[in-house]
Amino acid sequence: MAVDPAVGTEGSPGTGALRAVARFTWRRPRLVTLGQVSAPVAAFLLVYVAALVALLIQSFWTSDSFTGKVIHSWTLDNFAEIANDPYPTIIRRTVFIAAAVTVTCMLLAFPYAYFLARIASRRLRIALLVATVLPLWVSYLVRVYSWRLILNPDGALNWWLNKLGLPDQNIAYTNWAMWLVFTYIWFPFMVLPVYAALERLPYSYVEASADLGAKGWTTLRRVILPLAVPGLAAGSIFTFSLTLGDYIAPSLVGGPGSSLIGTVVFENLGLANNLPFAAAFATIPLAIMAVYLALMKRLGAFESL
Repeated sequence: MAVDPAVGTEGSPGTGALRAVARFTWRRPRLVTLGQVSAPVAAFLLVYVAALVALLIQSFWTSDSFTGKVIHSWTLDNFAEIANDPYPTIIRRTVFIAAAVTVTCMLLAFPYAYFLARIASRRLRIALLVATVLPLWVSYLVRVYSWRLILNPDGALNWWLNKLGLPDQNIAYTNWAMWLVFTYIWFPFMVLPVYAALERLPYSYVEASADLGAKGWTTLRRVILPLAVPGLAAGSIFTFSLTLGDYIAPSLVGGPGSSLIGTVVFENLGLANNLPFAAAFATIPLAIMAVYLALMKRLGAFESL
């Protein structure tokens, strides 16, 4: 039998207003839960949602081309400008590179994560996991500049190729360089969700598949891979979204034709001082990610986040 804590016991100090509050909340547990989550929800609405609303509002304003002053007049000119060259090409290039990086990370992360989860010994697994996340402890700029030095015409890659008698590579300051750098930088964000999904996979499923006569590739295709899809989808959210909004790597390792969505937003915020157009262009990756998240949710991505 439940006892009302507001009634208290003999000698209990809870009296007056405190007892009334206790009685009120004890009979309304949902109100207690609401009080516990109201602060973080309010912070989320204030910091995140309010910022997105402000971004959307600014996208409908304009700026004076001579003074750069923001004019608070409602117009769709910024969105109409996005339809003009070269912006559609930049959007397509960004989505293509983000998709290419995501697929590459998937192809590399799945066998690596499977080795960690099912084959490697405990000591080797810990060592490889530490090695995987270790680059995340290093500054993002340091990692990008390191690859810039590696891919430089006089860098370590060409020196190593020459030692093997192979010709120089010429991918420095190209879209290929961006693809390579992004794949390296975001690879840990794909490995960890896939590893978590494979680690939860009951080994009895694999044994049952073998008992039913399925060969290794059949078990991989029809048992292991479907159960790893939520982890792959969760990892793809990180790799796709982070590539979609990055502007530092394209500026450091990309070439003249390597502008991405983040580059255009950064240039209009700093160099061109066109804040309304930057806000309008920043809504493009938001819309793309909204569609992408809806697709990944259907694949169970949020279960592995």
